[in-house]
Amino acid sequence: MKQFLLACILFPLALTAQTSKPNIIYIMADDLGYGELGCYGQQKIKTPNIDRLSAEGMRFTQYYATTLCASTRCSFVTGMDGGHAQVRDNLEFGGFRDEEEFGQMPLAPNTMTIATELRKAGYATALIGKWGLGGPGTEGVPNKQGFDLFYGYLDQKQAHNYYPTHLWRNETREDLGQSWFSAHQVLKADSTNPVNYAGYSGKIYSPDTMTGEAVKYIRSHTRKPFFLYLAYTLPHLSLQVPDESLRQYENVFEETPYTGRKGYLPHIRPRSAYAAMISRLDMYVGMIMKTLQDAGLDKNTLVIFTSDNGATVPGTGGADTKFFESNGKLRGYKGSLYEGGIREPFIARWPGKIRAGRTNDKVCAVWDLFATFNAIAGNKTTAVTNGVSLFPEFYGLPTPQHEYLYWEVHDYENGIQAVRWNNWKAVRSQVHKNPDAPVELYDLGKDPGEQENVAAAHPDIIEKMKAFFNRRSRAAVKEWNF
Repeated sequence: MKQFLLACILFPLALTAQTSKPNIIYIMADDLGYGELGCYGQQKIKTPNIDRLSAEGMRFTQYYATTLCASTRCSFVTGMDGGHAQVRDNLEFGGFRDEEEFGQMPLAPNTMTIATELRKAGYATALIGKWGLGGPGTEGVPNKQGFDLFYGYLDQKQAHNYYPTHLWRNETREDLGQSWFSAHQVLKADSTNPVNYAGYSGKIYSPDTMTGEAVKYIRSHTRKPFFLYLAYTLPHLSLQVPDESLRQYENVFEETPYTGRKGYLPHIRPRSAYAAMISRLDMYVGMIMKTLQDAGLDKNTLVIFTSDNGATVPGTGGADTKFFESNGKLRGYKGSLYEGGIREPFIARWPGKIRAGRTNDKVCAVWDLFATFNAIAGNKTTAVTNGVSLFPEFYGLPTPQHEYLYWEVHDYENGIQAVRWNNWKAVRSQVHKNPDAPVELYDLGKDPGEQENVAAAHPDIIEKMKAFFNRRSRAAVKEWNF
């Protein structure tokens, strides 16, 4: 308790001692698994820049997102968990063609987002990358949710193609001069109609342009504190990567060409392409860090790197995530509420504030970042959230412990719920079909891979977990209720 009170006293002093408020860069990968970085045990994929970020900062081992793109993004920008957030699943509108670009369920007007709150604290705010919380013309677009600048994909479906016909700058569609093709094209290849593996690319690779925009943004904001939410689409499918990155893995893996018959686009060297996509993401992180150093902003900038959910299910779209042990020893993949679907890499670097080379086993979640960033900015927001600030953790001081963490997902396994309480983890699936479905129970302290269901031995804990399940609020979307 004395340490926590000391932290409360020191943090305002730490802020006032600086020449300006710290910049915040939040880098979110897309479908990057817990085990896909060298600093988290990856052996086959090269990630030297992110590994250096970890060596120079703090690596968290028990950080959680949600299990899908839109729900994690909503929890981040609003600070609400899966039982209270506006968006609790991927609710799609329209289709994949340009004329069908209607996006996902939009955030409500006047939502208190991390961007609206940091802007009140004097920050410039930018989102570069993938949004997924409101399509063109809706109240959910980033510029109506607190972001001064937006550049990237509004619609998650469009983001499945790395060579798009267009990207959005604020609410203006910018044409890139590339031909449209579906990232989910069903191929009917046979001996007389072979797959054209080279036919799905273009001149402009969207993550390149996003990184360029991010570099320009940093260089132009040396006098005013900024918050940059850099939401990369890598390594989400389709398997698409420029040749110079692919060459890094030439003749490294045994390969079986992926024909595209299981969704997404084909690739003649799928393992190499997947590894190269992650290594290219790592290259971008290195470019961002060099830009900060060149601009003299390195020591006054908190950089966080993480992912929105676990790696994709093995074989989907040609991604051999089993071969790469993409979620480490954790059970489950994207869409699951087992650890492999929701436990993510999380690295925080802030020279002079975060002691280098530290590992932190604090149980925390994406909805904690709303409170964390506001605390760092010295902003006393009135927003009600489910999170706690991790700011003290960066200084090696304790933070309040969550009573529990809660997740739900509706478009997988007929509805799933999960709770983490201390080291106990409860999972209940088929909930839409049976609201009283059996609850599985795992002791993560002894069994982080969730291999032994010990529910029968702990009926008292099962009842406690059911009570946590019932604390969820009713969702606005009918299908998101049990």
